[in-house]
Amino acid sequence: MPSIFVTRKLPASVLARLESAGTVEVYAGAGAIPREELRAAVAGKDALVSMLTERIDQEIIEAGPQLKVIANVAVGYNNIDVTHARSRGIIVTNTPDVLTESVADFTWALILAVTRRLSEGERLIRRGEWKGWAFDFMLGAEVEGKQLGLVGLGRIARAVARKAPAFGMKVAYAARREADLPGAESLSIDRLLNTSDVVSLHVPLTPETRHLIDRRALARMKRSAYLVNTARGPVVDESALAWALREHLLAGAALDVYEDEPAVHPDLLALENVLLVPHLASGTTETRTAMADLAAENVIAVLAGRPPITPVTS
Repeated sequence: MPSIFVTRKLPASVLARLESAGTVEVYAGAGAIPREELRAAVAGKDALVSMLTERIDQEIIEAGPQLKVIANVAVGYNNIDVTHARSRGIIVTNTPDVLTESVADFTWALILAVTRRLSEGERLIRRGEWKGWAFDFMLGAEVEGKQLGLVGLGRIARAVARKAPAFGMKVAYAARREADLPGAESLSIDRLLNTSDVVSLHVPLTPETRHLIDRRALARMKRSAYLVNTARGPVVDESALAWALREHLLAGAALDVYEDEPAVHPDLLALENVLLVPHLASGTTETRTAMADLAAENVIAVLAGRPPITPVTS
């Protein structure tokens, strides 16, 4: 039977489905699998089920000469050397669509939390520093009538845009090409940064998008604006963001992803006007199970000689 290696514990129902297609070995550690253990584990395996925390580069791929499929339990796949995998005849898959609504809802949770300063207020109470209600105490910002600027216009960004009317926000977007998005305005990224009250990032991590939001970009934003990142951490230069927040060049930021996870830039940790969340955007039981199910279906299809459901094509 084919041999499958899974880099993290998955729901029992998902593992049972994989066991119907082959023998399954699961890394039993609590965190990310150490690189040397991953390299040893892929030897002799036909399928690898990986997470975004694993770097599946040429070295790891070469250590698994029998690999037929790498199923990433994530939408993004910048952690995988897709080009080298293809050169070895390995199919790479991801898990789009199933987490779209979950991440879009979470994006709105961050927008509302940072504009209304919820994390600041919660920390204040825990420190025992709240002195009672006051008319002008810890005032936030309304979102109704404001502009939401989306950088990127993939599935998640479109889902975020669809929810904007419920909060009375108008939508603008900066993308490679204009799209059919009713009621939304296509802008250059500079114009979007200049005019948006909330800027939400929805781009993949590529050489072009790494540090897309740097000092120059942050300096172009409104001083009353908020930055939200549920995409990939390195899209934002964290040092530049800390500088901009410290200098009050923007009102606040909400981050779910970081440049060097799980580490967070120490300057950000010291600031009150940034909401820091530990990579939870797709973190619901329903969504994570659906992601794992889709990865399993991709593995089962490839091992059976069928096309996978969601192959990586770019």
